[in-house]
Amino acid sequence: MKQLLILSGKGGTGKTTVASAFIKLAQAKTYADCDVDAPNLHLITRHDSVPARKDYYGLPKAQIDPELCIKCDLCRQHCQFGAISVNDTYSVDQFACEGCAVCDLVCPVGAVTLVPTVYGELMLYKEEDKIFSTAQLKMGSGMSGMLVAEVKKAMKDAAVHKKSAIIDGSPGIGCPVIASLSGVDTVLVVTEPSLSGISDMERVIDTALKFGTKVAVCVNKADTNPEITGQIERFCEKQALRFVGRIPYDSEAINAINKGQSIVEIDCPSGEAVRDVYKRTMALLFDEEGETEQ
Repeated sequence: MKQLLILSGKGGTGKTTVASAFIKLAQAKTYADCDVDAPNLHLITRHDSVPARKDYYGLPKAQIDPELCIKCDLCRQHCQFGAISVNDTYSVDQFACEGCAVCDLVCPVGAVTLVPTVYGELMLYKEEDKIFSTAQLKMGSGMSGMLVAEVKKAMKDAAVHKKSAIIDGSPGIGCPVIASLSGVDTVLVVTEPSLSGISDMERVIDTALKFGTKVAVCVNKADTNPEITGQIERFCEKQALRFVGRIPYDSEAINAINKGQSIVEIDCPSGEAVRDVYKRTMALLFDEEGETEQ
């Protein structure tokens, strides 16, 4: 299965807008939203069916049994995360606990128990021949990289006979992005013409290249700063990266997204531009063969 991952070095560049347009243009049968901290691809791709839901468990969290606790204070003294507090009894702040189990190790009477903890929820949509995998991390929970890996695994397990998949990644270069990059063939970096946009683009490109993937770059809202857009194009040329196009700022795109539509479902300048970006990116994904069957 060929996998195209769409990334951005920062939030708000239009990554999901481009991803939803690609899914529509490709009439994609397999796709995923790996932005598990704030998934929103489903708002545009729209699904009428009820997804199969599955709890995602991360590291277990500590609990202290007040009836067994002798208030020796060893657990609080050894907790590196300040998760244990004392009132009338000793208790564990579930948001601060990292599940390291040091408190369990030092407790002389076995008053500490590590209990399984739900960190998020996996959701898998199956509609006729379409597969859509996503997840939602619980507020304050960690382990986002492992949850992204589970999202991709669920997608691949359910779509064993599909030829390609489009994946909407997370912003930044952290654990969710690294987990998203595993096993993908091509990365499209959506950037914006600003100084922070260039800096974040360079970081995410450097991260992607370490995985040996092909990398393409497009600039969204390119006409808002033509000078920096030109800098981005020259950077791509210097680094031998495929520059696949400019997408103009377009108020109609905002209206489409607010209505739950992709920008290729309406007649607008950004929609026309993203069609060209799509053609060039898919040609790169399939090694210029032009094959786009899902």
